Amino acid sequence: MLNAFARLALGLALAASLSACGLQPMYAGGRSSAAAQALASVQVEPIPGKNGWLMRNALNDRLAAMGDAAPRYLLKVQLDDRIEGLGVRADDTVTRERRTLRARYQLVDTQQDGKTILDETSSWDAGIDVASSEYATVAAEDSALERLTEIVADRVLASVALAARE
Repeated sequence: MLNAFARLALGLALAASLSACGLQPMYAGGRSSAAAQALASVQVEPIPGKNGWLMRNALNDRLAAMGDAAPRYLLKVQLDDRIEGLGVRADDTVTRERRTLRARYQLVDTQQDGKTILDETSSWDAGIDVASSEYATVAAEDSALERLTEIVADRVLASVALAARE
């Protein structure tokens, strides 16, 4: 009986300490939250290249879900997309590749004379099996780029939301 009472008291004490730590959901309040309203006012600058087109579309798709607001922030993104061979056979043929997508991004406040609020980098990589068919390898590289674009876009907007919330 005492053991059960001690566990209950400990559980209540832990629950009380967690509620007092100040943690709050970033999007508490839905579209009316500070993070969602800030994201709704972000405009993405055009990004050159195929990977830039994919990244800009991924960012705009996520930003559109936050609603429409007058553009206040400009998001500038520079991409670095690399493919390197990893697995090499004795005859110097590559059997495995790694594709890395790196985004350097800046969030600029257009209402404060172009003040840069955020200047960070985010990257992710994916492994690709090199097939005997060149078409299959190119298709795998393109598929990896599409997945990487989605992941990096999510990471960029999470960082932007944190900066906007503060």
